[in-house]
Amino acid sequence: MANSYQSNDSLASETEFTDNFDKRETIGKIFELVFLLGLLIGIFVLALLLFDIFGDGLGRFLTPGFLTETPSRFPDQGGIRPAIISSILLGLVVIFVTVPIGVGAALYLEEYAPKVWWTAIIEINISNLAGVPSIVYGLLGLGVFNYLLGFGPALISGALTLSLLSLPVIIVTSREAIRAVPDSLRNASYGLGVTKWQTIRSHVIPYAIPGILTGVIISVSRAIGDAASLIVVGAVGFLTFDPGLFQRFMALPIQIYSYITRPEPGFASAAAATIIALLSLILLLNGVAIYIRQRFSIR
Repeated sequence: MANSYQSNDSLASETEFTDNFDKRETIGKIFELVFLLGLLIGIFVLALLLFDIFGDGLGRFLTPGFLTETPSRFPDQGGIRPAIISSILLGLVVIFVTVPIGVGAALYLEEYAPKVWWTAIIEINISNLAGVPSIVYGLLGLGVFNYLLGFGPALISGALTLSLLSLPVIIVTSREAIRAVPDSLRNASYGLGVTKWQTIRSHVIPYAIPGILTGVIISVSRAIGDAASLIVVGAVGFLTFDPGLFQRFMALPIQIYSYITRPEPGFASAAAATIIALLSLILLLNGVAIYIRQRFSIR
C-alpha cells in the first residue's frame, strides 16, 4: 500500500514538473517572438530611413565634384571636401588620443589597482561619464581647450573634446575585454616565471584586442557622428579651405545641420547626400577596424 502511495506521489510530481516545464517553454517562445518583433521593427524603420535618404540624396552624391569641391551658397553647386577632411582628422586624433589612454586606464584598473574604496569610486564615475550627454562635453571642451589652453575654436579643440566624449566608452569596454581573459592564461604565464608586465603584454593584451577594438569602433563612430559638442566648441557650417589642426573647422554632422536649416529645397538633397557620405565614412572606418579585429581573433 505504501509503495502504491509513493508511486502515485512520484507520478503526480513528474506530471507537475512536465506541466511547469511546458509552461516555461511556452513563455520562452512568447518572449522570443516579442524580441524578434522588436528586431524586425528596428530593421524596418532603418530600411525606411535608408530608402528615404538614398532616394533624396543619391543623385546629388554622385554629382561630379560633390566630394572634392568646397561648399557653395547654391544648393546644386559646390561640395563637402572640407567637412570630409575635418571628420577624418577628428577621427584620427580621437583614435591616437583615446586608445593609449583608455586602454592604459583599463589595464591599470583591472591588473594593478587595489580593490579599495577609491578605485570603486573611480569605476562608478567612469561608468556614469559614459552616459553623459555630448553637449556637456562640449561645454567642458569650450572652457578647457578654447579658453583655458587658448586653442580657440580650432579643430584640435573639437578633436580633444570628442576624445573626452569617447574615453569612458573605451575604458569600460576595454575593462570588460581584459576581464574576459581567463585567469588560467595568467597563471600559466606566472608559473613559467614570467613577470606581470610581460604576461600582460604577451598574453592579456593580444587576447583582449578584439574586445578592445569593438569599443574603439563604437566610440569613434559616435564621435564622428556627433554634432552637439562640436557646435558648442565652435565648428562652422561653411568653409572654403581645407582645415588644419589649429584652424577653424567644420564636420559632416555640422554640414548636414547647416544644409537642413536652409529654406531652399535643393539643400534637402544636399543634406541627404552628406548623410550618405557620413555613413560611408563610418562604414569604411568600421570595416578597417573589424578587419583588424578579425586578424587578431584568428591569431
